[in-house]
Amino acid sequence: MLLKINFFIFAPSATPAVPLVGTLLLPVAIRAGLPPLVGAAAIAIAGQGMALSSDYMIQIAPMLSATAAGVPVSDVADRALVLSLIAGGTAMIVLYLLARRRKERLRASFPKEWMQPYKQRYTAVVSWKAKLFAAFVPLAFLAVILYMLYTSFFTNLQLEGGSGAALVGGAALLLLLVAGLFYRPRQLFEDVSNHLVDGFLFAFKAMGPVIPIAGFFFLGSSDFAPAILAIDEAPAFLFELVKAGESYIPTEPGWTAFGLLMIGMITGLDGSGFSGLPLTGALAGALAPVSGIDPATLAAIGQMGAVWVGGGTLIAWSSLVAVAGIARVHVQDLVRICFIPVIAGLLVSTILALVIW
Repeated sequence: MLLKINFFIFAPSATPAVPLVGTLLLPVAIRAGLPPLVGAAAIAIAGQGMALSSDYMIQIAPMLSATAAGVPVSDVADRALVLSLIAGGTAMIVLYLLARRRKERLRASFPKEWMQPYKQRYTAVVSWKAKLFAAFVPLAFLAVILYMLYTSFFTNLQLEGGSGAALVGGAALLLLLVAGLFYRPRQLFEDVSNHLVDGFLFAFKAMGPVIPIAGFFFLGSSDFAPAILAIDEAPAFLFELVKAGESYIPTEPGWTAFGLLMIGMITGLDGSGFSGLPLTGALAGALAPVSGIDPATLAAIGQMGAVWVGGGTLIAWSSLVAVAGIARVHVQDLVRICFIPVIAGLLVSTILALVIW
């Protein structure tokens, strides 16, 4: 049952989709007997881990990694997608085994009174408007996903980066307008404005640190340092530093891959996940000639470590708080139950990355 629910809630979108999917499906899973803590961990692994670390549709994460590494975005995106599926699949299996072993203890730790809000949702009268949008909203986003897949595989139009975000955001804005029109037509503009303000506040809190931090990391590349410092020529600080310590860097590919994974995990401690991608990407480009590993593979490994940790599976002050709030569990307990599955998934994916590529 756990694996069925996990793969059903997997979505190719990032953090904003997690609360929506969790709010809709987690109460059903809990009523079916799934411990809330395990359900929250499944949402975190599938949404904050698998979907966010690959970022295959909008490709913001692969763009940051590939730009710093000096490789095509598609190479990093393809490898990151494979590694995210491997890491997520391994994490799901480990979580399932842990849940079966600790089944009774997990259920006992969930207070009975916390179930009342979920019961009330099924006893309340559901209007025809709610039923209409319960079907219309998923179908609308499914249409967006299918269109993005179509453009990626059958046309030359690439909906990545800003264009992909504009498509998803535009569809969400239209749905918000239509829903507001059906809900309270006279307060349409007021309601929409309030929701937009809340959304912008969340976006700035989640992604605001990425821009200034990325600027410092891009100073390590000779391609970006002159523009940042407003001079004609600038040293490639990071590459020159790596070159100076080249004799001390292990040439064994395994040490390099796991070292970059560890660096990515350390950069994710800020709770962002994306802010460390320019650093791991730049290190991937610098260490690739020394280790003999393709720079796109190293960039994807570093991306896995940074986003899985900082994106919202192992850091209590990240967007994992939203998942814990939906499941009505303590975020520290959620971090604890996610730790072993996530670490196991990252280790397995890194090993297979060395074998495959």
